[in-house]
Amino acid sequence: MTAPPETGAAAGPRPGGPRRRRVRTGPRGGTPLPLLVPALIGLAFLVLPLVALLIRAPWASMPELLTSTEVWQALRLSLICATAATVVSMVIGVPLAWLLARVEFPGRGLVRALVTLPLVLPPVVGGVALLMALGRNGVVGQWLDSWFGLTLPFTTTGVILAEAFVAMPFLVISVEGTLRAADPRYEEAATTLGASRFTAFRRVTLPLIAPGIAAGAVLAWARALGEFGATITFAGNFPGRTQTMPLAVYLALQSDPEAAVALSLVLLAVSIAVLAGLRDRWMTAS
Repeated sequence: MTAPPETGAAAGPRPGGPRRRRVRTGPRGGTPLPLLVPALIGLAFLVLPLVALLIRAPWASMPELLTSTEVWQALRLSLICATAATVVSMVIGVPLAWLLARVEFPGRGLVRALVTLPLVLPPVVGGVALLMALGRNGVVGQWLDSWFGLTLPFTTTGVILAEAFVAMPFLVISVEGTLRAADPRYEEAATTLGASRFTAFRRVTLPLIAPGIAAGAVLAWARALGEFGATITFAGNFPGRTQTMPLAVYLALQSDPEAAVALSLVLLAVSIAVLAGLRDRWMTAS
């Protein structure tokens, strides 16, 4: 006696039959009005200022405003300093991220909190802290001045240091997260085959975490490009030497609002380009 053939869902799809498509549905009953209204207000609150910036932009005089000597000086200085700050952040930030992700030591949680502190610290306070540390009478700056004659505040180097101070935590967080997601057994296998810890890091770990380093570098560069508070406090606002784009926007807003809008559009375009570059991480639905 044979068993009856299976029917229903247990039998599976018939050969040649129509396939069932998975349909993603939202909550039953639609979107609740008490949630929809605040959500739309929040969206308008974030988008409306950017739309207003585009509406009020002096498009007719934009080429003249953006080709002035002052604008190009500020833009050139911003690009150079942001790139240099990103390089500094990568040189010292990637090893710091590796230390936090792979090495167990007492007080690691405290060190991680101190590393991320510039994320929540007001930038002006960061600039004051840099003055107290690296100024001519600072804790370290006084020795730099007396021993080497090196003065950091109100110089282009000061701009780079101020931008690196506020931007490096973005890179450290990104790289540390990537390191924690990477399988450490590849690195351990390399060491068992005779490679040193540094060689294993350079030849095995770095290629694995390269996307995280790239994402962190882009975030750090964008944050450095838009830095204002720490820069003006620690490096001042001297055209051609320390006046970056955000400082130029602030100065132009007091005398020439149209120029301030034009400069703001340049920074807005850079921000959009950064988001477009990170679209695989932030702009795709899961």
